[in-house]
Amino acid sequence: MNTLHKLVFTDSRNLSTIETESIDLVVTSPPYPMIEMWDALFAELNSDIGSAIAESDGKSAFNLMHAELDKVWLELERIVRPSGFVCINIGDATRTLGDEFGLYSNHSRIINSMTKMSFCALPLILWRKTTNAPTKFMGSGMLPAGAYVTLEHEYILIFRKGGKRHFKTEEEKGCRNASALFWEERNKWFSDLWDLSGVRQTLNNSKLRERSAAYPFELSYRLINMYSVKGDMVLDPFLGTGTTMFSAMASERNSIGVEYDSDFKNTIIENMGAVARTANQRMLQRLREHQAFMDDYIKLKGEPKYKNNHLGFPVVARQEREMLLSTIAKCKFDGESSFAVEYKKVDMANLNSNSDVTIQGDVQAV
Repeated sequence: MNTLHKLVFTDSRNLSTIETESIDLVVTSPPYPMIEMWDALFAELNSDIGSAIAESDGKSAFNLMHAELDKVWLELERIVRPSGFVCINIGDATRTLGDEFGLYSNHSRIINSMTKMSFCALPLILWRKTTNAPTKFMGSGMLPAGAYVTLEHEYILIFRKGGKRHFKTEEEKGCRNASALFWEERNKWFSDLWDLSGVRQTLNNSKLRERSAAYPFELSYRLINMYSVKGDMVLDPFLGTGTTMFSAMASERNSIGVEYDSDFKNTIIENMGAVARTANQRMLQRLREHQAFMDDYIKLKGEPKYKNNHLGFPVVARQEREMLLSTIAKCKFDGESSFAVEYKKVDMANLNSNSDVTIQGDVQAV
């Protein structure tokens, strides 16, 4: 299977170039309302937002910012397929405007907006981002009662458009079976609490640093493997530095990345050079972790009933038998806005080698 990936630089509030009901999964993280680093961006979208902040009118600024995001969610209602998923990474905000400190609940505001449309809210995930900075506590420190709880998590909101997805044809069923997760991954990933490290920003462009808050590759990689199958179309309407697109490439999904700021283009293309290495290292890590898990499983419970039909390693559940694992062999860039990715079957010799072998792909201009 080969996959295609397209960059689109446009206003995310108008996704008219994307066909109706053509998207299987959305994984994204929008600008967070009431986080100061995004004030200027929201003010560009609506000058009344800048005025509200200048006047220390936090409630008005909060509602106006979300009104701009609502325009994006309305576009998603049109382009997401029936039974498609939308995963939104968002954090709440705390802020002092004038003499008033308060919480701005971004996650609940987005849930309210999405469920007014045709989306059904599913159980969400808390992404824990612990900070051990000694200055993280706000307020009066050791003295009650003027200190404030520190926010150390973000939310991954999960929505589905309508009812459960059905796989009717043999081809659809085969693709779904090939996209299976390991039994132990299912148990870990479908938990409502994730501990993931944040992303250190390495952008050289100060303007881009001000507008980037990239989430970890692992976050979008998990979501794509949990809520789509190989060959599906994944969209990120706030692409930023490209993490969702890279995760889609690693997972044999197609993708479209939409970004408002065209200054990110060179950064995305530069980062593409590491995609094959990152994706293939993650695949080999999954295999090695599974091998270690099965070694322990066999010691405790004996040989399992099933083996993977493609690579022959033992698995716990029957649904893992047709799981098909691939690595990136080559990524080709058309020089403008599209990438084509080719894959090859996982080589178990690399997994079982005593040396730390990593399959590497490359990026070629065509």
